[in-house]
Amino acid sequence: MSSTPQIAPAESPRRPPEAPRRTPRPEGRFPVKRLVFGLVVVSALGGASWYGSKYGVTAYRTIVSSKEIEIPTATVQRGDVSLAVTAKGEIRGGDPEVMTAPPTGGGDMHITTLAQSGQPVKDGDVIVQFDTTEQEYKLREAEADLAEAEQHILQATAQQSADEEEDRYALSKARSDVQLAELEARKNPILPAITARQNDLGLTNARDHLVQLESNLANRKAGNQAAIAIQQAGKSKVESQAKTARENIQAMTLKAKRAGYVALRQNQNVGISFYGATLPVFQVGDTVRPGMAIADILDLKNWELEADVGELDRGHLSLGQKVDVSIIAAPGRAFAGHVKELGATTGPPWDRHFECRIGLDDPTPELRPGMSATIVVTTDEMHNVLWLPAQALFESDGRTYVYVKSGKSFTTKDVALVRRNETRVVITGVEQGQEVALANPAEMQQNKSGATGAMPSLAK
Repeated sequence: MSSTPQIAPAESPRRPPEAPRRTPRPEGRFPVKRLVFGLVVVSALGGASWYGSKYGVTAYRTIVSSKEIEIPTATVQRGDVSLAVTAKGEIRGGDPEVMTAPPTGGGDMHITTLAQSGQPVKDGDVIVQFDTTEQEYKLREAEADLAEAEQHILQATAQQSADEEEDRYALSKARSDVQLAELEARKNPILPAITARQNDLGLTNARDHLVQLESNLANRKAGNQAAIAIQQAGKSKVESQAKTARENIQAMTLKAKRAGYVALRQNQNVGISFYGATLPVFQVGDTVRPGMAIADILDLKNWELEADVGELDRGHLSLGQKVDVSIIAAPGRAFAGHVKELGATTGPPWDRHFECRIGLDDPTPELRPGMSATIVVTTDEMHNVLWLPAQALFESDGRTYVYVKSGKSFTTKDVALVRRNETRVVITGVEQGQEVALANPAEMQQNKSGATGAMPSLAK
């Protein structure tokens, strides 16, 4: 009995287990936990950035400001003090010849030619030339009027001559008529009464006509003479106008009357819109009013310096004081001078000064206008005195005091001021060698604290 082989059924392939199905999320919904976590992180980072930007620099400044503030100090010294006034100046020629715009009787004038500042000139050189167009027009008009007036005078004179000739003829005829009438009247004794009466009337008429003619001729002669006088007066007027125009034209050319250097003035007609601006000097094309100073011709035989001296030194100077002068362009050489003139105090309240003119006693040929110089005027010499730099002395409410250093702090001490200038003060009331502050310590501490600020506490 054959057996039929048994074929085992083929195994079907295994499927991977199915993942559990997720419930679909509703559209537009975001996990709440992630949202909260993101907001917390962003807030923390933003707070840290803001805190660092606000307090980081302040913390650094506070650490730096924790260092002790350094107050500049000086030591009270005893010795000989020469109180001197020093200032910067500029050389210029003395006794200047001022070039001013002429009074032409008109309006403003315009500069057409102008010498340069610092230019050397000789006697007769042209310094300033103004536009003469208007004056030349007036001159031409006056000359035309003068020619017309002369023609009128000639006409009036010719008319007078003709009238006089005519009058002489009329007068001669009238006299002849009188003589003829007299001859006819002599015949009256032998003539009829009527004819005699006619002769008498004719003689009377001839004589009356002669008298009237003589009177008329005198009046006409006077009238002709008056007409000529009027024309001559008109001629004199236009002659004066022409002369004035010529003089104005000549005066509008300003020439030097001596040798020297040109120093142009500042143009006061230029408007400056802000304080402290420097006015420009005159130049070609500028408008000038009559009487304005345009330039100076500096005398090279009398050199001067112009300097601005501080107001505190004003009382220490007097006319004739000796001055030591150092000119920057002439190093190594000392010049002597004297105080020549003290001007008025000018300048804003925080920078009061006055003009001082110094005369040079020993000028040299190499000097030029505009050179810078330093002046030193020794006003007083004091021996064996206590002195300090001027900035170490303070004044308030009638007190004069200094800040004396005591350990790490400063205390005020009243002192008596003996003499002072811009750089030094001579005082009493302190001891030699004491250290004093050159600035107000309280103000420096206050300014330092206000500038740095304080770092706020980080604790709650």
